[in-house]
Amino acid sequence: MRTKPVKQSGANRKSSPSHPLTVKQIPSVVQDVLSKTAFIDIHTHLFSPAFGKLGLWGIDELLTYHYLEAEFFRSSEVTPERYWKLSKSEQADAIWNALFVQNSPISEATRGVIAVLNAFDLPTDASGLKKARAFFKEQSIEKHTQKVFEMAGIDTVVMTNDPLDSEEKTVWMNGGQDHSQFQPVLRLDRILWGWPRHWQELARQGYAVDERVTGKSISEVRRFLADWHKRMRPLYMAVSLTDQFLFPDESVTSKILGEAVLPSCREFGLPMSLMIGVRRQVNPAIRLAGDAAGKADLRALENLCRDFPENRFLVSALSRENQHELCVYARKFNNLMPFGCWWFLNNPSIVEEITRERIEMLGTSFIPQHSDARVLEQVIYKWKNTRRTLAPILTNSYNLLHSEGCAVTREMVQRDVNRMFRTNFEEWTGLQTAE
Repeated sequence: MRTKPVKQSGANRKSSPSHPLTVKQIPSVVQDVLSKTAFIDIHTHLFSPAFGKLGLWGIDELLTYHYLEAEFFRSSEVTPERYWKLSKSEQADAIWNALFVQNSPISEATRGVIAVLNAFDLPTDASGLKKARAFFKEQSIEKHTQKVFEMAGIDTVVMTNDPLDSEEKTVWMNGGQDHSQFQPVLRLDRILWGWPRHWQELARQGYAVDERVTGKSISEVRRFLADWHKRMRPLYMAVSLTDQFLFPDESVTSKILGEAVLPSCREFGLPMSLMIGVRRQVNPAIRLAGDAAGKADLRALENLCRDFPENRFLVSALSRENQHELCVYARKFNNLMPFGCWWFLNNPSIVEEITRERIEMLGTSFIPQHSDARVLEQVIYKWKNTRRTLAPILTNSYNLLHSEGCAVTREMVQRDVNRMFRTNFEEWTGLQTAE
């Protein structure tokens, strides 16, 4: 699937894939290639239609996204305790009034909602909420999903699938899903850092584990992972870790990761995704919006990459202060693939800084972005932002290359964009797409 072709400039029409570009041609060619290349969204919290109500979409879900909830509590006298007693539509009403009517929606998250409304030709003034609700109510989720993907310029999204979530588990145990544009991932948060609270769920499923991970626990965790690998066929395993994550240490997390998860990843040929740096529930009163960011000690990553050279690691760090160090480690270990500007980093000013740094240090051997979308329509504005931010960054890189005497061609630009937004991930995971 491709986005709708843009009208090409005269400069583009005169250029051919192998013909050297002039400095004046480079910007329009970069924009055109970014526009026409379907990206792979390598990390989201979206679900295919088979998961029913687990898949979030529509205006009320967009407005009650936890990014907006955090802003809402800064711009409203409504307390969290009162807010959580409201229905979903009442929460959306309150956020719309506070952030879009009484204030200008100029933050990144609120502007994203405006971009979605505009994409569907819906009004963005005070009347917009009522009309948006009517519009989304009329949509068929299957057709709507395809339309959203086309508008976002993506053809594949990668889900986050927790085998210990009771609702998800029911779907998988009843046959799962086979939607080729929604790829599964085996998320292990409850097993790795949440083991003391969740090990009994494995025991209830018939695995001989205990809280202290003694006896047969490690082999039984590996059996659990093998069963879910067979059932789910994930592209990778994944975990979100705090800024206090260390490896190796005496923790249950280290033991299960080093003795069960990483050997299983090697056995099944899967990368391990590590998202490092969250500080959980610094303000529990605002629930999902209550997490924060912290600078991590990336020597844990150094130890993992060095001690497990046959494992492949997809890594995103949440703290801005960790980004340069992550690039340095990627230069030292070719089993490390940095990806995305995660969560609090997903703002154009910071994305620009991080992406320029990565290009300067790693060339095209990284994955610039993922959407992290929790609500379907978010991919529209998140990928629009990525293309808009990437265009001048890549243009500058090619201008510098041109100034040094190297010919820049459209073929070169297409190859580089393909690598960063498709083939790096396809080769890392073995994903086969109809590209």
